[in-house]
Amino acid sequence: MTVISICLLPFLKFSFSFEDFFPQGDDDLDFFLEFIEDFETDDNFLLIGLHNEEGVFDSLFLKNVEKVSTAVDTLPYVLSAQSLMSIKTPSLGPFGVNFNPLINDLSPGGLSKAKEQIVNDPRWKYNLISPTGKDLAIFIKHDDYLGLEESTLLLSSVEEQLQSNSFDKYHLLGRVYFQHELAYLQIKEFVVSSSISSILVCLILFILFRQRSLIIISLVTILLGLVIFLGILSLLGRELNAISVLYPVIMLIVGTSDVIHIVTKYIDEIKKGNDIETSLSVTIRQIGLATLLTSLTTAVGFAALMTSKIGPVQDFGINSAAGVIVAYVVVITFTLALLSYLDPTTLRERTTNPRWNKWMTHLYNFTIEKKRLILISFILLLGVFGIGITMVSTNYKIENNLPRKGRITEDFKYFESNFAGFRPLEYAVTAQGGLSVSDPTVIFEVDKLEQKIVSYPSIKSTQSMNDIYKSANMASHFNDPEYYVLPEANVIESMKSLSSMIPMMMQNILISKDGTKTRISSRIIDEGADKVKAIGDEIDAWASQNIDPSIISVRRTGTGFLIDKNAVYVRQSLVQGLLLALLIISVLMVLLFRSFKMLFIALVPNIFPLLFAAALLGYLGIELEASISIVFAIVFGIAVDDSIHFLSKFKLARDKMPLEEAIHVTFLETGKAISFTTLVLFFGFMVMLFSNQPASLTVGLLISITLLSAWLADLLILPILLRNFFS
Repeated sequence: MTVISICLLPFLKFSFSFEDFFPQGDDDLDFFLEFIEDFETDDNFLLIGLHNEEGVFDSLFLKNVEKVSTAVDTLPYVLSAQSLMSIKTPSLGPFGVNFNPLINDLSPGGLSKAKEQIVNDPRWKYNLISPTGKDLAIFIKHDDYLGLEESTLLLSSVEEQLQSNSFDKYHLLGRVYFQHELAYLQIKEFVVSSSISSILVCLILFILFRQRSLIIISLVTILLGLVIFLGILSLLGRELNAISVLYPVIMLIVGTSDVIHIVTKYIDEIKKGNDIETSLSVTIRQIGLATLLTSLTTAVGFAALMTSKIGPVQDFGINSAAGVIVAYVVVITFTLALLSYLDPTTLRERTTNPRWNKWMTHLYNFTIEKKRLILISFILLLGVFGIGITMVSTNYKIENNLPRKGRITEDFKYFESNFAGFRPLEYAVTAQGGLSVSDPTVIFEVDKLEQKIVSYPSIKSTQSMNDIYKSANMASHFNDPEYYVLPEANVIESMKSLSSMIPMMMQNILISKDGTKTRISSRIIDEGADKVKAIGDEIDAWASQNIDPSIISVRRTGTGFLIDKNAVYVRQSLVQGLLLALLIISVLMVLLFRSFKMLFIALVPNIFPLLFAAALLGYLGIELEASISIVFAIVFGIAVDDSIHFLSKFKLARDKMPLEEAIHVTFLETGKAISFTTLVLFFGFMVMLFSNQPASLTVGLLISITLLSAWLADLLILPILLRNFFS
């Protein structure tokens, strides 16, 4: 299986697509899919930003821009490339309509005149030129839904043209750029996290077991589990998405946790003087069964993510649940088989630090002597957590999910500062009562809505069919900028023939084929999902009161709107998933312990780390979004494991000895194993601090700290609950 898996590894697929993060089964998604059948998508563009400190109105600079724009226009997948040098504006002459270059005189005087006309022209400002006149953009429109290979080919071709025309410094922004850069980053992070986690696990195993043979057995087992898991993903054609960087870390730490429980129990049995067969038998009956249940509970915790409406989160849940089971099967078969070859005498003499038993005894005594302090502290902490939870925000920003100090992050900031930003904001408009979107009454209603949209400082410009009529009006008045406004209704009727000649009238861009639908397109500065939603809600409320529904119907749509809706679904699916996981895990515990009393004892300390994780989001100002929501599934699934191991050992010990002795023995054996695994888990997830992605770094930090709280809850609260319920 391992050999086959290694052969399959080169065929692993990596992908990144914004469509993956659309909420599945949502009415607004269905509407958007219908919308783009009439129009093109709102993210089929690539922006090239070029800076010239002396100003863009420089003849040599503009000539090079023209060369790039012309060359890019002929590239595969490119539908058009637009810059100040390629635009032609209409003007009325004695023989009809003429289309002249926006910049046709590159002399100093001609460029000075062009600068005055262009910099403050609402058609180009924030779209193709910055307000300072020092930055220029080339707008490339490409085919819809380009895949990773097509995106890579297009980007490399564009960058080749830029470099061959003396543009060594440039900025890029757009779907294909995000897709390429983030997919490459995933591969890099995947390799780095796997390597660092493996080294870390090796070091921890050495500290714990201090014997080369045990370390080799444990490490080989863990790595085999990871390789076989990845091989299965490759065989099934499962694509690794933006959250997949967590797979190596999860497989390594889950596998390590299983190995530590198995090996620790086996060594304890050997030290009691049992032979190999007896030690293996006891280990399989006691720890093997408990580890099976903990693996199932961890898998259930991950599988609960299937309740999410976000595709990558669902995939992460399914794949991680399968990975946990793969890790268990490999550990329970391979590890135990290899342990049987080791010399029992060596294991009795050289493994584990005797100080662990002393530390566990101190902790056991602490739960007796400081019972009141422990309970009061935990109750006070619950109040502190409650305050933190009220501070949790879903106002996530795109920038917060981009690589720290990465090129893509700097490019994103550049366009946010100098142009209209990246987040698309679309409004679909449908003419009512048999009207056409070219009827003056419809045009004026659209203008009212457009003026409301552009009134927000974070929305720098808009595009709509009204730009056509404004351009036509301006052309009929010798291109005087003062006439870039809608003319009177009777004039609009007379301008229809002129308007139809303007390129922006192209089908599927601003007006549908049947002439009953149009769109208002804009981009909004990345102020956060909640703020963007608030602006959208305000516009919707304004439109419901100020737009005549008998003339047009208005609906917000677009890729940005759909992705921002995830904030709502993240909260809903998080609660639903955790409740479902809680129900399933409760059933499993009842079947194992055959006691509702034990069920209650097991669940109480595991609610604590979940509340702690939620409070951390509030106090640290971390926005709750799709990639962060998985923290709760991971924490719950893993935290419950330790409780099950502790209570399973207590149940076995309680059948043979008094209550206090059973709790003490549980501390010495299972408490020690829980401490080992928590140590591995803590440092295993802390590996993600090396990540260049803020989301991965945050997830690693949250899980590491929260699992420490779960360890404290298990070893401090569980003994007190056991004494109260069984004394």
